[in-house]
Amino acid sequence: MDLLGLINTFIRVVENGSIAAAARAKGMSPAAVSQSVARLETHLGVRLLSRTTRSMTLTESGKRYFEKVRHIPHDIDLASQAAAIETKPQGSLCIATTAAFGRHILALLMPAFKQTYPDIDIELISTDRNVDHRLEGVDVSIRIEAQLNDQLIARKIASLPFIFCAAPAYLARAGIPKTPEDLSQHACLVFRYPTDGRFLPWTFMVNGQPVNAKLNPEFISDDIDIIAKIAENGGGIARLASFIAQPLLESGQLIPLFHSDQGEKSDVVASPMNIYACVNERSALNAKVRAFIAFLEQQLAESVD
Repeated sequence: MDLLGLINTFIRVVENGSIAAAARAKGMSPAAVSQSVARLETHLGVRLLSRTTRSMTLTESGKRYFEKVRHIPHDIDLASQAAAIETKPQGSLCIATTAAFGRHILALLMPAFKQTYPDIDIELISTDRNVDHRLEGVDVSIRIEAQLNDQLIARKIASLPFIFCAAPAYLARAGIPKTPEDLSQHACLVFRYPTDGRFLPWTFMVNGQPVNAKLNPEFISDDIDIIAKIAENGGGIARLASFIAQPLLESGQLIPLFHSDQGEKSDVVASPMNIYACVNERSALNAKVRAFIAFLEQQLAESVD
């Protein structure tokens, strides 16, 4: 019997106020959560929860038991973190990342990370679909803001610029937009997020306030590299992360928009791409995961500088 698991489920039920809410928090079915509580009650020989079709309350035994065990998950997390600090980073490390970030950033950094930590064996899952940490054995995922959810513990590790840009041929043909409002009159190359079909908004900071531009989505794709290629060939205006856009800007294939050539601070700037390192629970922050997050955070900071 996994007594610690049963206790943790019971604590989640109490803290979330219902079996259904605890099931959502743990990624389990309500029936499985209910069975876990019943097994714990059988093990203890007492009723912990008084359940009806409309409500759930702690029994007197349940209240006393909850007060005694509520600290256990936190204590286990602290113990795991203490052990992780003392353990040399080693073993297998499964990293999940968005496809573009994996292709343009992590693939370039992994050899240096492996040289720094030769005892860590790396598996990289590069995809824009939703990845389940538990089911797929993922130790840490690198996500943008749109991918975050309440089931993960997220830490922001970088803010990378977004750059609005287009090919010289397109701008010669269609003109240069001066404000976000002008984008509604241009061919916009829009990224559709594959997990839920949303268009990721084109957000600007205008005089310090966020503004979502009204778009004319002439081309749509769920692959940002395809969008970059369409822009490169004169198809319209794209919003690209700096790590994708920069080589194309340096070669002159794309021209940055909403950009001050005089080095002055512009009143209109693109909101950045916030990058997060995510784990399933705090106890997953072991030595190898901490080493990877610290390494990536440092590399991204140096690339922005």
